[in-house]
Amino acid sequence: MSGRLSTAQKQMAFRLRARGWSLVAIARQIGCTPSMIGVMVRADRCRSGVADEWSPRASCLSIVEREHILLGVTRGESLRSIARSLGRAASTISRELAANGGRAGYAAWRAHQRARACARRPKPYKLRRGPLLEEVSQRLLELWSPQEIAQRLRLEYPSQPAMQVSHETIYQSLFVQGRGELRRELARCLRSGRTVRRAHGQVERRGQLPNMVMISERPAEVADRAVPGHWEGDTILGKAGRSAVGTLVERTTRFVVLLHLGGSRSADAVETAMRSAVQRLPEHLRRTITWDQGSEMANHVQFTVATGIPIYFCDPHAPWQRGSNENTNGLLRQYMPKGTDLSQYTPDDLQRIQDSLNGRPRMTLGYRTPAEKMAQLLR
Repeated sequence: MSGRLSTAQKQMAFRLRARGWSLVAIARQIGCTPSMIGVMVRADRCRSGVADEWSPRASCLSIVEREHILLGVTRGESLRSIARSLGRAASTISRELAANGGRAGYAAWRAHQRARACARRPKPYKLRRGPLLEEVSQRLLELWSPQEIAQRLRLEYPSQPAMQVSHETIYQSLFVQGRGELRRELARCLRSGRTVRRAHGQVERRGQLPNMVMISERPAEVADRAVPGHWEGDTILGKAGRSAVGTLVERTTRFVVLLHLGGSRSADAVETAMRSAVQRLPEHLRRTITWDQGSEMANHVQFTVATGIPIYFCDPHAPWQRGSNENTNGLLRQYMPKGTDLSQYTPDDLQRIQDSLNGRPRMTLGYRTPAEKMAQLLR
């Protein structure tokens, strides 16, 4: 018996017994049988046991601190009170309890063993092989981001932890571990095409257009995205700015419509493509369009007269006022990288890209797809 428990377990058992804990409660806390505890405490012996093989770092909770948390929870103390007596942050105590059964189910020794398992290195790689690796690889090839993949897997496999993985694990498998869990060429499927993240600080500078109606005059219902049919638009430019593709994004569903401009980026080409696109939409999905102050919208008055759809313009240097469109343009660059001649894309090519974008899960939609949300509206 004496060889089965560690010294820390036995000392904890004697301390809890001295506080009046029952044999059953002590046994549950240190992971043994009540009879073992009974023999120890009645004989008042066997206080030493197997040497502890692991000691947590100073910044981590010790078994004595975990015992203190257990006693505080048993007495009904607040998290702040427990944290103050230990000289720890209240968030540390909160995380400790949340990860180990909460107030009702907290067990100090079991929590200590869990911390030991989490600290063990090296850790096994979850994306080493098997169906999870195949799922992640396939979706990367479909140009989904690691975050989109991780959240969609949670939706599709809610009761299968083995088929779930965090987006950081995917990034590490691509860039850090270098062990072939995911093929190196899959890194090129990421939107940025880079192996590091960096901030974006470039601001687009455009001229002024006559007769603009500014975003401050846009109906209030547009802002909360509760009413569908409000769109954001822009053009992305090709090599040397000589070609372009237009984009329209519906604010509620994030549904994307790509505009084929026939190798031109003129105001006439944009207006013609927009008219054609909006005419295919149901009446209740044709409410407003928000655009930046680009010269391609010089015909905005003619467009509004012909379609009845008002166009509102963002403030200068405020791309976040078309946040959904800016995000979509970033996704679109995976399909049409900067420096590409966009005139080479046919209407059929754009339709395939549009279908792919609308079939990708979005964080803002609870990892549903724009196509799914649009189908709900149309039904």
